[in-house]
Amino acid sequence: MVSLALVAGFSLLAAACASLNEPANPNAPLSGEPAFEDSLTPVQRKEHERLVASYGGIYDDPKLQALIQSIVTRLVVASERPDQRYRVTILNSPAINAFALPNGSLYITRGLLALAYDNSEIASVLAHEMAHVIANHAATREDQMKQAVLVSRVISDVVNDSDLGALALARSRISLASFSRGQELEADAIGVGISARAGFDPYGAERFLTVMGEQASLKSTSIGQTSTPDNSDFLASHPATPERISIVMANAREYASPDKPGERDRKQYLAALDGLVYGDDPKEGFIRGSRFFHPKLGFTFTAPQGFTLENTSQAVLGASSSGREALRLDAVRVAGDQSLGQYLSSGWIDGVEISSVESLVLNGFPAATAVARGEQWSFRMFAIRFGSDVYRLIFAARDLTPELDRQFRAAAETFRRVSIEEAENVKPLRLRIVTVGLTDTPEKLAARMDVPDRPLDRFLIINGLEKGAKLPYGEQVKIISE
Repeated sequence: MVSLALVAGFSLLAAACASLNEPANPNAPLSGEPAFEDSLTPVQRKEHERLVASYGGIYDDPKLQALIQSIVTRLVVASERPDQRYRVTILNSPAINAFALPNGSLYITRGLLALAYDNSEIASVLAHEMAHVIANHAATREDQMKQAVLVSRVISDVVNDSDLGALALARSRISLASFSRGQELEADAIGVGISARAGFDPYGAERFLTVMGEQASLKSTSIGQTSTPDNSDFLASHPATPERISIVMANAREYASPDKPGERDRKQYLAALDGLVYGDDPKEGFIRGSRFFHPKLGFTFTAPQGFTLENTSQAVLGASSSGREALRLDAVRVAGDQSLGQYLSSGWIDGVEISSVESLVLNGFPAATAVARGEQWSFRMFAIRFGSDVYRLIFAARDLTPELDRQFRAAAETFRRVSIEEAENVKPLRLRIVTVGLTDTPEKLAARMDVPDRPLDRFLIINGLEKGAKLPYGEQVKIISE
């Protein structure tokens, strides 16, 4: 049995548990050259399939795939190992991540692509990952760890139900220790050199690390976190510290002066990026404001007012702006002959007040609720039977007052089935490339964005702009809209 403290607070609620999302097709065809696919061993192919399933499947965008592959081709020619072959897979995940396997398989998420602003920034990321392959870092770590070399969220089950089938996808996630500081700095140096020799602006690495840090800060303050980025993000293993950014800048100066930096190809990159799905993919569940909607699984619920939500592959997570309240929604399998009240008091979480266990019906679905208390946090828990799964909605509070408890109950009562019409009308958010007009300002364009909060900050970050920046007439920028 685990301590209640392990499920309290947003950052700890982010630990993996049962998956809300159905796994992507593990047999999806590999992208890239057939010759590369043929060279994969059965173990490497299985590793690829598990990774793709863990990150939402392959993102199918031929024009974007062609651009990324062309960048890699240029980088390979300029690298220390021009004989090394690489295959790039774009992952359908909003997480900001990129990584490489020892065999030359490169992975990059659409979340990372959305954050970059030109070809040189993407070239810096890809060259860094290629550098790990060239320097044999990945193979060395693979030998040391005796496990697949993937950067992924560390699996840490919060509850005592590891044998449940709903954890299958979570347990397929592969974790590892980060590269050492020395290996990261070596990959930085090699990567900057590769980018520069390929004709790209070597300062792209500095710009991208900087915007990564700004994005991490925005995410942290938006969800009430004070912790470092989670391991599903690139920055968790590639921290953009001032020291590291200054070293990358020094590396770039060895190849080009800031006034003659090299090729950036912003227009070409933005053209390929236009229409990219941004944030959650509706078929895997998505968030609009305080509402979570999963058209594929057929349900929706609305969080209490003031909560910010985040959708992960294992759970929906939420926190109030103060950080004193949090929530988690995940799914498990519960035997049909076990009542939901019995399940809540069965020991998967400690501190349950047996006298508080109550059976009820929420919008036609059998449910049960109970209160659990720990030293620092108290919990209002709900178990809702929906189809073959049971959804656990766990609210945590530093001080579970009667008024707060009423708000938690009201939020649970919003859990309902969605209609076929609702599901069919769902559209994803996308990056749209627009041209700056004569009277456009960052504030005006930010007001056009369909984002839950801080539109101006988000506009500045995705466009690599500083506060107070002026937008040149005719320049192209990114906005987020349906």
